[in-house]
Amino acid sequence: MNSHRDRPCAALDDPSRGPLPGLTTLLSPATELYLDLHRHPELSGAEVRTAARFADWLEADGFRVLRGVGGHGVAAELRNGDGPTVLLRAELDALPVAEDTDVPYASTATGAGPDGRLVPVMHACGHDAHVACAAAAARWLAERRDRWRGTLVMVGQPAEETLSGARAMLEEGLYDRVTPPDVVLAQHTAPFPAGMVAHADGPVLAGSLSLEVLFEGDGGHAATPHLTTDPLLAAAGTALRLPAVAARETDPAERLVVTASSLRTGDAAHTGNVIATSARLRVTVRAFSEAGLDRAGAAVARVARAEAAAAALPPRVTLAQLSRSGVTVSDPDVTAAVRAAHRAAFGATRVSGWPATTATEDFPLLTAAGARLHGHSGIRAAYWMLGTVGPAQWAAATGTGAAEKFRSLPGNHSPRYLPSVRLTLQTGTAALVTAALARLGPAHG
Repeated sequence: MNSHRDRPCAALDDPSRGPLPGLTTLLSPATELYLDLHRHPELSGAEVRTAARFADWLEADGFRVLRGVGGHGVAAELRNGDGPTVLLRAELDALPVAEDTDVPYASTATGAGPDGRLVPVMHACGHDAHVACAAAAARWLAERRDRWRGTLVMVGQPAEETLSGARAMLEEGLYDRVTPPDVVLAQHTAPFPAGMVAHADGPVLAGSLSLEVLFEGDGGHAATPHLTTDPLLAAAGTALRLPAVAARETDPAERLVVTASSLRTGDAAHTGNVIATSARLRVTVRAFSEAGLDRAGAAVARVARAEAAAAALPPRVTLAQLSRSGVTVSDPDVTAAVRAAHRAAFGATRVSGWPATTATEDFPLLTAAGARLHGHSGIRAAYWMLGTVGPAQWAAATGTGAAEKFRSLPGNHSPRYLPSVRLTLQTGTAALVTAALARLGPAHG
């Protein structure tokens, strides 16, 4: 592998070649933080240790730090004269996934799931890298206040994976307790070459709707199913019908995903000769418009009730909305400025486009879309993707061409997802710093 590909940010450390001297000195503490967070992941709503590490780091760098905002959220502020307020956001939580990598810092942690049972925990979505990059970027900016003017706000958001953390922070007065931002910036790791960043023109991520459909009725003996309502049968029939919502009820030009993600029945102690009295079906909808989410949600309800009504002894059907997130769309002007800053830092070949994907985020709540519900408006945003695949992982990926290799790489939420540490942290830190400098006020001459 050519040396310039292995060290994509080398120019940023040379004052004669790039605008950000000193990144190398931050790489060691950022790596130490990342490895520690990766070894000790915490589930959504339980990010006690992660939040403390992030808060302690920011406090040591001179930020005014608020802890326990919206659960275990962290908000920190550094004022540096008159100018715009820029917020950098990172997520704190991990996933109930058993890590399947062979690295010495692999997680063996467990945590209590929603039902109280222990589950494996892993940073399978890169939030540990997000925190480490944000911490390093905050330190770089705090140590070089002669390079900018304005107010820098750092947010460590809890419970992103459950799409509840941003709302909880806002409901506890986030933008009343720190200076409301003019611009919110964030990045997210993804399985494409480390050393690169990617920006979208238009939507970056889809909006989502999570539903739970509860089927209830008289259970009974498996030998006499005709005497029961059999909630499981109605739930299973609904799960099988849901793909038709996207395939047969949606314009092919409108991207829509409707997925039955889990089905649980009755008591775990039930034996094979018992028909349970209840069945819970979890459904996830992804779309790129609020109207699309509404239509799909209504279709899920219609299908579930129709399946139940088709039974000789229909079970009762109850629908509950578990979460909802908006479409992640970056402001065009902010994106243009950040993209230009990234091209200046990394070179045009390392800044690519990004096709909108059906992953989702609660990030839009921190921007004008959600903040206006809490009395704030005019907040613009930019959100980009950060590559994580190092040269060795790319070389080991199966396939003869780039498309085949991409399909074989472990993606976010995979037990084998593992960013290239040095390249990801170095590029991610530089991406945040250059983006922040592009929106903060210039230093006084």
